Amino acid sequence: MKFSILLFTILIIFTSCSGQTNSKNSLAQEGRSSLDKALFQLDHKIWHVYQDQNGNYWFGSNGNGIYQYDGSSIKQMTTADGLIDNTIRGIQEDHLGNIFIETPKGVSKYDGEHFESLKPIISVNNEWKLDPNDLWFNCNGSPNDIYRYDGTNLYELKLPRKDLASAFGNEVRGLGFPGMNSSPYSVFGIDKDKAGNLWIGTIVAGAFRYDGKSFLWIPEKELSTLDDGRVPGVRSMIEDKDGHIWLSNFISRYKIMELDSIVEYEKLKGLDMSLGHFQNRIAYFNSGLSDSNGDLWMTTYTGGVWKYDGEELLNFPISNGAKEVLLVSIYQDNQGTLWLGTDNDGVYKHNGETFEKFVP
Repeated sequence: MKFSILLFTILIIFTSCSGQTNSKNSLAQEGRSSLDKALFQLDHKIWHVYQDQNGNYWFGSNGNGIYQYDGSSIKQMTTADGLIDNTIRGIQEDHLGNIFIETPKGVSKYDGEHFESLKPIISVNNEWKLDPNDLWFNCNGSPNDIYRYDGTNLYELKLPRKDLASAFGNEVRGLGFPGMNSSPYSVFGIDKDKAGNLWIGTIVAGAFRYDGKSFLWIPEKELSTLDDGRVPGVRSMIEDKDGHIWLSNFISRYKIMELDSIVEYEKLKGLDMSLGHFQNRIAYFNSGLSDSNGDLWMTTYTGGVWKYDGEELLNFPISNGAKEVLLVSIYQDNQGTLWLGTDNDGVYKHNGETFEKFVP
């Protein structure tokens, strides 16, 4: 029962396109621009961190817009300034330096002065392509699964449909939270491996690898609805120093094998579950990355940050006094410093030994 309650809470908070907030934004009143407002603190719900090529940091909040930090001052930008929505679900940058802000209501492009809302174009023939300069999104609140931006247009695309019932042994359904894509193929995570292949994680339809020509589908039970009804979702996909892929959980890793034009996978054991690291918690992570040493860093909503170097698993509990900090994301900036986005205590930054709260 404890696991079920925990997972249900996580799913409500982390549904790809449905997270909402009741917090009020006193600095972005109707008819007022917040572009010229210098702020001295961040919102307590900062879900995403990003550093652009000019060194500026961007902090995406869960309901109060986005914050830009240039090293000396912070500026808040909201719908009053042209942002499509104040609920931020992702931040990216193209090779020209434009910032793309992903929200449940769509994607905003920011050129340094103005916001432009991107209008998706339905790819009638579902024409998939993979270019190094493409940007990929999943939080547009549309019935379609995923979106590719090629520098000019934003295209709606659908993942290949599979026999989910045969693969997982039961009827597979998506989640029906208000405002969320209820399809089993609703995309929860998008990442790239070292070779540039695109990895796409879904809520209950497993994971897909797209190499620009074909798809590899990974329909493992642990990536769908579990036997006890839990639905962890594939939210983060990372590659370790051995080239193996970890799909949002500590239980397994996957070896990809390519022979001529055939791509297959082999499931390998992840961490030793008998060691008791996850005895009282779910063995899934919601965000992860591989650092410059090839070590894996993974966050769980409760339970802190986990570091795995291929041999030893270390845990870094994150708290502020008696309050446990609830983690949403982990990010590595241009200098290699690690940052944490949280659901209740702003932003945390790694100081070389541990994580401490970031105060501008």
